Amino acid sequence: MKLTISKDEIQGKLSNIQNIVEKRNTMPVLSHFLLDAGKKAAYIVATDLQIAIKEPLEANVQSEGKLCVPARKLFEIVREAEGDITIESEDEQWIKVSFGRSRFRLACLPPAEFPAWPGVESAEEVKFGIDALSEMIEKTIYAAGETDTRYTLNGLLFHMKAGEEGITVVGTDGHRLALLVKNLGVKVAEEKKVIVPRKAAAELRRFFGGPEEISAVIGKNHLLFKIGEIQFLVRLIEGTYPNYEQVVPPSNEKKVTIGREDLLRTLRRVSVMSRERSNAVRVDISEGSLAVSSSNPDIGEARDEVSADYNGEDVSLGFNARYLMDALGAMSTERVIFSLQDALSPTLLQEEGKEDYRCVVMPMRI
Repeated sequence: MKLTISKDEIQGKLSNIQNIVEKRNTMPVLSHFLLDAGKKAAYIVATDLQIAIKEPLEANVQSEGKLCVPARKLFEIVREAEGDITIESEDEQWIKVSFGRSRFRLACLPPAEFPAWPGVESAEEVKFGIDALSEMIEKTIYAAGETDTRYTLNGLLFHMKAGEEGITVVGTDGHRLALLVKNLGVKVAEEKKVIVPRKAAAELRRFFGGPEEISAVIGKNHLLFKIGEIQFLVRLIEGTYPNYEQVVPPSNEKKVTIGREDLLRTLRRVSVMSRERSNAVRVDISEGSLAVSSSNPDIGEARDEVSADYNGEDVSLGFNARYLMDALGAMSTERVIFSLQDALSPTLLQEEGKEDYRCVVMPMRI
């Protein structure tokens, strides 16, 4: 195998896979990517067995071949390169990398050791606009679990109901929930519920600068995103996702309308003095105002107040400030609405004038 490629081309493609290649040495080949150089096309494949990416390479291929190349080390070499780079295999154990007067010799693994690309069985295809899919992920991923023992919570639920054009995307860690409904203009024949791992959803965003549309092929165990010539394959999380519709409070009677940025700034200031692990703040709502306070016996206390539209009886709640800030940061309207019932009931946050995006935060005892 021998090919010549520009620094920008190979560096960009290797950058995309750095978070995918497995850094732990449980399987040495997972810290490598498969370099497949053919006369008609060249591409790289990387996987951690949960996510697999296949990207085309624009390269001048002088002779064909395949090899498993250490992803991190080649990336570090390429980052210091100048001009075009030549990659040439000696055998199934070594490649030579050269540019200018620089020469490197890098140990590799045989291509036969690389995991096979899984097939996507019993597939149905759905098309997403890039902007719509990006919004679905951005507005829900912060609420998904990361290392929850309830494994299904460590991902985003994509729920499509039979005969309906909308798709509901949900993220929750059991303490908070974010839910966004988007109209795709496409109906599915059968109800689909797939749970996409949080890491996969986060990595998928790296490829949103290309075509305006993505197609998703939904299989029994895998979800294949096609972004132009890039293929992004995800192993779905198995299990039953919680009934999110039961979590969203249907009729919280107390409504507080408040400036989003004002409240966000207040929470940032006051949470400086909260306990680090819980980020607990007290929220006191009275007619015309919302006060936020925190207290830490070892450090001190803080209090701030913002104007709010509210005419009901006084109510006090405790929250994890980080949960509120994450939800407010994902919103875009000037004003937001808090729907409350009592001090320990789920609180609903919504953008003013919008019904498609809902955030639920469980209060804390104060």
